[in-house]
Amino acid sequence: MSNLNPVQASDLYQKWQQLRGAQSRLRARDAAVHLSVSEAELVASRLAVDTVRLRPEWEALLPALGELGYVMALTRNEHCVHERKGIYRDVTVSAGGKMGLVVSADIDLRLFLGGWGSVFAISEQTDKGIQRSIQVFDHQGMAVHKVFLTDTSDLAAWEPLVERFRAPQQSTELQLQAPPERQAVKPDSEINQHTLRQGWSELKDTHHFFALLKKHGAGRTQALRLAGKEWAEPLDPSELTRAMEQAGERDIAIMVFVGNRHCIQIHTGPVRKLRWMDTWFNVLDPEFNLHLKTPGITELWRVRKPSNDGVITSLEAFDADGELVIQLFGARKPGIPELRTWRELVESLPVVAP
Repeated sequence: MSNLNPVQASDLYQKWQQLRGAQSRLRARDAAVHLSVSEAELVASRLAVDTVRLRPEWEALLPALGELGYVMALTRNEHCVHERKGIYRDVTVSAGGKMGLVVSADIDLRLFLGGWGSVFAISEQTDKGIQRSIQVFDHQGMAVHKVFLTDTSDLAAWEPLVERFRAPQQSTELQLQAPPERQAVKPDSEINQHTLRQGWSELKDTHHFFALLKKHGAGRTQALRLAGKEWAEPLDPSELTRAMEQAGERDIAIMVFVGNRHCIQIHTGPVRKLRWMDTWFNVLDPEFNLHLKTPGITELWRVRKPSNDGVITSLEAFDADGELVIQLFGARKPGIPELRTWRELVESLPVVAP
């Protein structure tokens, strides 16, 4: 993949500004697609303008984000944006710096740091004033996670944090890598459905599901198809937003998981202010916003997984490539059975007619 030299970066920045002049509301992600570059390259073109490259020292940088106070954390994939306000705290980095956790009542993250590549601090002038953010990109230049300051953040902590982690070389070169090849899955005929279902029935923790897939060489949606209706049933994709609307009407606290290959962000609590905007379904609550591009969802499954706390029921939505877009669970903690009201809601959704 290409890496920008300073001349190329300057040229890219000028093209971007021209594009923004014509389309003032265009997001950086969409501008990058329009200009045939990665979003990280687009951000790197802003160095020495309004952006500083930081050292990717995750074990030190992530806890330091707590110094900024009340912020908005944003994680997205191709079809869904998850925004949660709160304070970065209870941060741990383990597995030789490859895994990270942020576990609190507000900001709740699962971080796969081995895929994190570059990080920038941006102070962008907007119609509403200066918008400050820390933005992380993977080794392909895709956005992994972003943290935005809010009106109540500790602004005095911003410059000291940026200076403390400023990279000594403000280079536009990102050492981008080609995307990894998708892991091949076995055809249905080579998967022993009996042992897959047996292993599924013996799960003790929902986190063990990934090991089950790996053991059988199965893809996620493939496993759902082969598991049998006891464990997984296909639903019409429209039932996802209907379930969220019903959860809001009944004031059922839910867990909303949205992620990409390197970061998963979780909201736990009710969802109340739900709005459609064209084909986008939105949650617009004070501390939690969700923006779901509904045409991107082509499969929805009601999934049941046994655990030491009883059966855990979820809704899992996928795109045309079989990538997980969003998961919904009833709000719960380890050691506590899932909410009866959530299970009743999910079980009431009709199965797709054969």
